[in-house]
Amino acid sequence: MTTTTTDKPSFVYVLYIATTAEKLWEALTQGDFTEKYWGGRRVESTWQPGAPIVYRYDEGRKTDITGEVLRCEAPTLLSYTFGVDHGEATEPASRVTFELKPLGAMVRLTLTHDQFPAGSKVLQGVSRGWPGILSNLKSFLELGKPLPFGNWDRATA
Repeated sequence: MTTTTTDKPSFVYVLYIATTAEKLWEALTQGDFTEKYWGGRRVESTWQPGAPIVYRYDEGRKTDITGEVLRCEAPTLLSYTFGVDHGEATEPASRVTFELKPLGAMVRLTLTHDQFPAGSKVLQGVSRGWPGILSNLKSFLELGKPLPFGNWDRATA
């Protein structure tokens, strides 16, 4: 859901995953996991506040998402800046925050992606991308295999 509560728009997505907070945390922070549900992208970071974060793809030859760790409180809160480089006009980095709340045999995952500039092209992209990525993450953790990666926003009923 895309919202505008101040002069800056944000994207918020909530889902429930039948897993533990620790396993979900690993899936969010370990490249071996992200590569399986995020179209081959491997995350790299030491996860210390101030440390760089990089998403690599094409067998590590390309990078299109970079940032800096803002907060890391395993296994409940992770926040980092999100800079995108797709060769288009660059815009300031936005912010991604994952909140994990254990609820018995499941975890409520709340993703908040905010601090976009007005008219952000990145906001348009993540509004289509995050639902697919997070659905893929859920399928991977619950079923042991991801969904076919692709253009979910173009699927027709």
